[in-house]
Amino acid sequence: MTLPSYLEGAWRAGAGAGTPVADAVTGELVTRVSSEGLDLAAAVAYARRTGLAALGELTFPQRAAALKAAALALQERKQELYDLSARAGATRKDAAVDVDGGIGTALVYASLARKGLPDHTLIVEDDPIPLGKGGTFAGRHVLTTPRGISLQINAYNFPVWGMLEKLAPALLAGLPTIVKPATPTAYIAAHAVRVIADALPPGAIQLVAGGVPGLLDLLGGQDHIGFTGSAATAARLRADPAVTRRSARFNAEADSLNCSVLGPDAVPGEPEFDLFADALVTEMTVKAGQKCTAIRRAFVPAHLIDAVSEAVEARLARVVVGAPGAEGVTMGALVGLAQRDDVRAAVTRLSAAGSIVWGDPDKVEVTGADAERGAFLSPLLLRADDVDRPEPHEVEAFGPVSTLMPYRDPAELTELIARGEGSLAGSVVSADRDFVRRVVLGAAACHGRLLVLDRDSAAESTGHGTPMPQLVHGGPGRAGGGQEEGGLRAVHAHLQRTALQGGPEILDSIVNRDMQSGEQR
Repeated sequence: MTLPSYLEGAWRAGAGAGTPVADAVTGELVTRVSSEGLDLAAAVAYARRTGLAALGELTFPQRAAALKAAALALQERKQELYDLSARAGATRKDAAVDVDGGIGTALVYASLARKGLPDHTLIVEDDPIPLGKGGTFAGRHVLTTPRGISLQINAYNFPVWGMLEKLAPALLAGLPTIVKPATPTAYIAAHAVRVIADALPPGAIQLVAGGVPGLLDLLGGQDHIGFTGSAATAARLRADPAVTRRSARFNAEADSLNCSVLGPDAVPGEPEFDLFADALVTEMTVKAGQKCTAIRRAFVPAHLIDAVSEAVEARLARVVVGAPGAEGVTMGALVGLAQRDDVRAAVTRLSAAGSIVWGDPDKVEVTGADAERGAFLSPLLLRADDVDRPEPHEVEAFGPVSTLMPYRDPAELTELIARGEGSLAGSVVSADRDFVRRVVLGAAACHGRLLVLDRDSAAESTGHGTPMPQLVHGGPGRAGGGQEEGGLRAVHAHLQRTALQGGPEILDSIVNRDMQSGEQR
């Protein structure tokens, strides 16, 4: 069966053989993905015509109500998404990160909009700014909905959360969305769209299963492109004429070599030592390490590296790899055999700069499934004592892989962190406030988010790898140079800021006329 796309309010299957998508656990065919023969130009026109009109009729609180209704519809049927996620190799815990995380993100945005956005279709950012001595000429800024669409191009690892964290701000901003999910998990994203489509205004969401040839040719200065995936693909999209010539807004969130730092004070026996080891293993094994925020470089004081390695190895020994749902399994499969091959190739490059101290890239004991038919891989802990080698700072193995590296002092540490050339997330695990301050101030320019973890905050901490909708998600350099989420900042990023000039009374009548007359648009 070919996975259908949701276009112009109907489900339509593409032609041709399509790209086969296999079950990550059994290797059996799940579906085929093809957009061949689909009229993407008609889908864009439908979004501009029907979607913009339907959303334009709604005020911010009304859009928030629609978003909440969609999230609650998913909440009622999330077990269906858990079941589908298991076919992509996700354990129940993994699926909750994606599904529950996505639902929670949408609900947070709905709440933020109800509390923080006006009962209107535009946002007035400031009071009149005097521009003359007599008080008869002033300026102010307003935010309005562009006459465009939002195209989101998503990664395979979070088919639900990745879609909802982009959809929520676009919907609140009044922009209809076309979703292009990654092929390996497109069937999960498509099912989520089936659940929420009826809760949203007509044209507010469409989904293309498969490639989108020619679609970027239809986009320009009124449109928004949101991308999550590899840095190489982000670079190609950024170079497209839709961005370079026609000035479509482009936001990229790419993979990065995120790091975690253990402070010199966190010796064995101190809570921070155990917090660091626990966090590292969690980031290696949740979603089988297929997270753009996972810890790839673990920096530890040189005198503690042996103790840290032993502690992490002991924890990894308790990890059970196997079929999601099988008794005792704590880590599932990678999304597919091709991804496993990619990770193995990356590990070969990384191990040339050091050694593998835990796990075997070619062999793993699997519970409840066949180790070769499924895309299973052992957690792999590497150690690189020669921190000047380029590989740990350049090569990302997008799976259950992390590399331990020693540092001598905060100055060297800051230089090592910067060699990652920009990251989404970093963390510092220490109770030494002076050390934390030096690391954070030295590393902030290289990160979109930094977590400080100690014994006092651990109980409520959301962890190294969990973006929160209230805070920005993105990072400089290799991480894509963009920002997603961040509360209402994300909504504002989809709107057009316009400076108005004129007499104060005229300006006031412009921004208030619709509400005074009882109109909603």
